[in-house]
Amino acid sequence: ELAERQQKLNQMMSKIKRLADQYNVAVFVTNQVMADPGGGSVFVQDAKKPIGGHILAHASSVRMMVRKGKGESRVIKIIQHPNMPEAD
Repeated sequence: ELAERQQKLNQMMSKIKRLADQYNVAVFVTNQVMADPGGGSVFVQDAKKPIGGHILAHASSVRMMVRKGKGESRVIKIIQHPNMPEAD
C-alpha cells in the first residue's frame, strides 16, 4: 500500500513539474511534518520528519522549512536550493 501511494505521489509531482515547465509558472507545495523522537541526534531538541518522504524531497528544486521565531515572527530556513547554501 505504501509503495502504491509513493508511486501515485511521484506521478502527480511529475505532472505538476511538467505543467510548471510548460507554462513557465512556479509551484508551491507544502508538506506536513511529524515528530521523530528517535530519528534525530541527541543534540536536536525538536526532531521532525516530513510526511511526504523522499518523493517530495527529490521532486522539489527548492526546499524550505518555516519555524516560529520570537513573538509573531517566523524564520524560513533554506534546506535545499540549486544555487544557494543552506541558511536561515
